[in-house]
Amino acid sequence: MIEGVKLIALKQIPDERGKIMHMLRCNEPHFEKFGEIYFSFAYPGVIKGWHEHTKQVQNYAVIQGMIKLVLYDNRKDSRTFKEIMEVFTGEDNYQLITIPTGVINGYKTIGVKTAIVANCATIPHEPDEMVRYDPLGNKVPYKWDIVMR
Repeated sequence: MIEGVKLIALKQIPDERGKIMHMLRCNEPHFEKFGEIYFSFAYPGVIKGWHEHTKQVQNYAVIQGMIKLVLYDNRKDSRTFKEIMEVFTGEDNYQLITIPTGVINGYKTIGVKTAIVANCATIPHEPDEMVRYDPLGNKVPYKWDIVMR
């Protein structure tokens, strides 16, 4: 587990009309502040990443489909510096993932459905506060291939 990353199981309330999927409330202990919320759509097999935020804390919840979220601790002062963490999340494992600044992240849509990732960020998008890295480059020592176990 990477220092500062939080995984919180989320509640779904189904009934005969559909369902409600909780994500984040301002009265929960893990809520920091609200900046903006957006939804990212990713087709099956697509890789989005790598991204490193310098000011923005991200709160992800996958409301449709499944992703493999990969986190890499790029904070030199962290006890988990250079550690990698994989999280399989989405409809089959619905949770909130809080990603602190300095943790590089990216994800790959797994399965056959388009994934919809909701991000409730602590600040509005600022193009200059995010550092992008090649998802197939060598900044993060990770290969996106399926591992047959």
